[in-house]
Amino acid sequence: MLGSSQQAGQCKKAFSSTKARATLKVVRKSICTIVFLTIAAVIGATGTYDVMTVGNSSVLTCSPKGNITMLRWTITPKAGGLCTLVYRVDKNKTHRTTCSDNINWTFRPGQPPALEIRQVGIAQEGNYSCEAASTEGNFHTRYHLTVLASPRLSLSCDEQGSPVCEAAAGKPPAQLSWVPEGSSTAEEKCHNNGTVTVLSKFTACSTNVTNVTTCMVSHPAGNWSQSTPCCPSGELPFVLSVLRALFSPLFMQQANTSGPGRIAA
Repeated sequence: MLGSSQQAGQCKKAFSSTKARATLKVVRKSICTIVFLTIAAVIGATGTYDVMTVGNSSVLTCSPKGNITMLRWTITPKAGGLCTLVYRVDKNKTHRTTCSDNINWTFRPGQPPALEIRQVGIAQEGNYSCEAASTEGNFHTRYHLTVLASPRLSLSCDEQGSPVCEAAAGKPPAQLSWVPEGSSTAEEKCHNNGTVTVLSKFTACSTNVTNVTTCMVSHPAGNWSQSTPCCPSGELPFVLSVLRALFSPLFMQQANTSGPGRIAA
C-alpha cells in the first residue's frame, strides 16, 4: 500500500530502484474505464466470508429465512453522506434517502428484493448493511465494497533515448517492472479521487544487451505490457557508422592529401 501517499492530491514523491526489476505502486483515476467491484460479505452470525469480482454493475442480496416483512439497506460510502433504502412488504412501498441515482431496488420473480448498483464508480466504495425482518426473526448481512480501477499504460522514449513508462490513474496499487531487469527511477502523483499515477524511467540502457525494453504492469484488474526500442543496441546504426567513418582522423588526413588543388607526384 502507498500509506500516506494515497491521501487525495497530497502525494508527489520520487523514488528509485538501483537493483533489477523496479517494483512500483500504481493506481487509477478515470471513471470512464473498466471498473471492477470486490465484495466481501459477512452473512449472519456465522461469519461467512465471500470475495467476488464483478463488472460494471452488481446485485447485493439479503435473503433471510421465513417470509420477509421488511428490508432496510444502510449504505455508508467513503465519499458522501449516508444512504438508506427501506421496503415494507405489507404496504408494498419503498422509501429512500440521499442515495445515488444508480443505487436502487431490483425485484425478481420468486426472490426477495435485492439492491442493485449500476455503473459502479469509485463513489460507491464503502460499507453496505442489510437488516431483514421476517417470520423467523431478524437477520443482518454486511458487505464491504472496494472499487478497482485499472491503470492506463503508456510507454515512450525521452530526449535522452531512455524508456519512460506511465501507469496513469489507477486504484489500488499495481506492480510495475522492467524487462530486461535494470535500474530505474520513478515518481508518483496522487489525484483528488484517490487514484495515483506513476512515471517510471528505465536508466540501465548503457548496460542493456538489447535495444528493446518492456514495461510490465500487474494489477488486481489485470496484467498489461508494452515494449519499445528506445535503448541503442550494441551495433551502431548504418548511418551513424558511415558518419563516424567519414569524420575519422585517417579519412580526413587522406582527404586533405588528395583534395582539390593538389597535384599528385
